[in-house]
Amino acid sequence: MGRTAVLNIVGLTPGLVGAHTPSILRFSEQTSITPVRPVLPAVTCTAQSTYLTGKSPSLHGIVANGWFDRKLSEHHFWKQSNHLVEGEKIWETLRKKNPDYTCAKMFWWFNMYSSADWSVTPRPMYPTDGRKIFDVYTHPLSMRDNIKNDLGDFPFHSFWGPAAGIKSSQWIAESAKWIEDKQSPDLNLVYLPHLDYNLQRLGPSDYSIEKDLIEIDKVVGDLIEYYSTRGVQVLLLSEYGITDVNNPIFPNRKFREKGWIEIKDEIGLELLDCGASKAFAITDHQVSHIYINDKSIKGDVRHVLESLDGVSKIYDKDNRSVVGLDHSRSGDLVAFSDEKSWFSYYHWFDDSKAPDFARCVDVHRKYGYDPVELFLDPSQPLIKGRIALNLLKKKLGLRMLMDVIPLDAGLVKGSHGSLPANQDDWAVLIGDIGTESDFIEATDVHAYLLQACG
Repeated sequence: MGRTAVLNIVGLTPGLVGAHTPSILRFSEQTSITPVRPVLPAVTCTAQSTYLTGKSPSLHGIVANGWFDRKLSEHHFWKQSNHLVEGEKIWETLRKKNPDYTCAKMFWWFNMYSSADWSVTPRPMYPTDGRKIFDVYTHPLSMRDNIKNDLGDFPFHSFWGPAAGIKSSQWIAESAKWIEDKQSPDLNLVYLPHLDYNLQRLGPSDYSIEKDLIEIDKVVGDLIEYYSTRGVQVLLLSEYGITDVNNPIFPNRKFREKGWIEIKDEIGLELLDCGASKAFAITDHQVSHIYINDKSIKGDVRHVLESLDGVSKIYDKDNRSVVGLDHSRSGDLVAFSDEKSWFSYYHWFDDSKAPDFARCVDVHRKYGYDPVELFLDPSQPLIKGRIALNLLKKKLGLRMLMDVIPLDAGLVKGSHGSLPANQDDWAVLIGDIGTESDFIEATDVHAYLLQACG
């Protein structure tokens, strides 16, 4: 078996490969470039799980980046345990031919407690005094101090939030080299998220995206050259393409108007009580899982969804298998938006009563994925000064609330999750994969990865 590195360049599409990505373009001309029809929903956790198992969400169980647990009556987002992903992973399949086959997962998701030999993933620490300390989790655990000593602390602020940018991808790229130098894994899975940020902030049509393409191309080109000197085959892969959007959809606000949402008052703020609500939405980019606790209103809920501008497709338990979402974690109804729209989790009508976490970067407690976390609130004067003061308070051990995120879903200009009409906006696989097909299915990427690994 040959050694292989898979570089997951988030947000890369066939239409973005060109003059501003000379290294990627040259590599595609030397090998091949193939559009990938994305799995639905076309979101990170679902796409990666599909690539690594070759199965649809109906079988591997990752129906989105988040879902509602009916038994616990709690919603979950961005969980890390690999045990959530049902099915044999690619490196486990390869070990059947070679028991000594090794794999490193560098920031791919569901990266904790997997059977991979080495892994690094973002994992803050939460002391009981309410602090949040940025850090990474590694397997083996002893590797954490070694990699941080050599590379410095992971630039967590650059990984997500208003300051998200190229530094996190640069650090991850260096960590991929680090694990190659130390361990020489047979398979190295490398996650490079940089394009994800401004493609959502600004939309792919914004001219300033050129700078982001140049930045990630430099990182990718350096890795291609590095691996070539070590005899490691490289594949470039992405999970989805991002399209321009201009229409946020607010299903929970509509459900609240109908009296289906139960609101819990906490110190004057309005929290969504999922377990007590008749129906509610867990939103994730361009997909929304609708959970219905009162089955008698299912028809009415569907009718309301159909009336919302931007909703394109709705599936229920009878036909959600058509899109590979027939799993217990899926909603009773699953709605997809058109490619110009996306779903916001907002359930309040008065911003003064929004939950305190709504104005913070808080990826776990919100009732949906929140791309507005990529922005600083333009209505707050001297906001960078407030941030500096909050960081000083944190350093001194004082309580502070980093409430700097706006509550304006209209700021978001790019999204993903549904199936774009144009193949140039699909995901992409670049490398020597031996296909002349116009495109391949997301579920088939697994087979091409196996083939590349020998």
